[in-house]
Amino acid sequence: MPENLPTPDVSAADRTKQKPTEAGASKATKSASAKTAGAAKKPVSYADAGVDISAADKSKHRIKMLARKTFNKQVLSEIGGFGGLFALDLAKYPNPVLVSSADGVGTKLKVAFDLGIHHTVGQDLVNHCVNDIAVQGATPLFFLDYLATGKLENSVVEKVVQGISDACRANGCALIGGETAQMPGFYADGEYDLAGTIIGAVSRDRIVTGDGIKVGDVLLGLPSNGLHTNGYSLARKLLFEVAKYGPEQYVNELKDKTGAALMRVHRSYLAIIRKLTNADVVSGMAHITGGGITENLPRIFPKGMGAQVDLASWQVPPLFEHLQQLGNVERDEMLRTFNMGIGLIVVVPAEKVKKAKAILNRANERHYIIGRTVRGERKVSYN
Repeated sequence: MPENLPTPDVSAADRTKQKPTEAGASKATKSASAKTAGAAKKPVSYADAGVDISAADKSKHRIKMLARKTFNKQVLSEIGGFGGLFALDLAKYPNPVLVSSADGVGTKLKVAFDLGIHHTVGQDLVNHCVNDIAVQGATPLFFLDYLATGKLENSVVEKVVQGISDACRANGCALIGGETAQMPGFYADGEYDLAGTIIGAVSRDRIVTGDGIKVGDVLLGLPSNGLHTNGYSLARKLLFEVAKYGPEQYVNELKDKTGAALMRVHRSYLAIIRKLTNADVVSGMAHITGGGITENLPRIFPKGMGAQVDLASWQVPPLFEHLQQLGNVERDEMLRTFNMGIGLIVVVPAEKVKKAKAILNRANERHYIIGRTVRGERKVSYN
């Protein structure tokens, strides 16, 4: 029941006026009471505040179907519970270590909003998280997503989750839960944020930590598909504000439309990582994300170890070259903002390079010898 509304106090200005007659006062009181009663009778719903529960329920049913496509026998729960249940296969991982990571898509979403492309950002999210744990030798087990928006648009949400579902299936992990939050007034109309958490497993004796990296190990670089999911704030500023390109504009220097170049899906390196780790040719691996080679490669080095990277050892894609030209961006700034065309670096002992290259060639995986490990501080030096 609604609370009774208190009678408003008479203001000081009203007190200076002549008092109304008794009949007039009674009439005024009745009128005010009628208005108050009328206001109290009109119910205010969650939808009036901008949250449509009915629309969310319809969307959830479709999302359940998309998630269920990723399930395997280890999933013991249905979508919609308070938590997802997953039974770890102890025969496969007799001495298991769980590996986790969480990330988001960042301002790449702004490009998605401009182009109305929503199915690929879910793939970006999953692949990014998969790579982060795969470089430690882990196999992805399950994934949880978080999507927050101002006004729920079922078709958009379903496209995003479709991408998440597709990427989970491609990477062999289950989408066992998540959250779709309606937050009116927090996000602009037509916009949303997207993040996810992944859990994987690796046997303790198969963890790839980088502790075994030695001086003289070879750095093999595997190409990226573009920006992946990092550096978009600078890229958008240069392309859309400095150059004033439109997202649908074809740019000769890029050999593509601006939006298409920016929306290329973040690669998953899981399949090739498995081949290399199963062949025991890896000392360490670095997923090149925000911070570029400069900040990501040293994360896996033991104390007293650094790297020498030859920038002439691979062809930097046109997108990065054009970004540098547009903003006259300094080389070091480019190298610690973008991946510059290298999405994964694999550290291989010198005596195993031939075997590693043979594995990469059989998998039709392009690669470059981009440098070596050296004695020194945990940092990257460039030729």
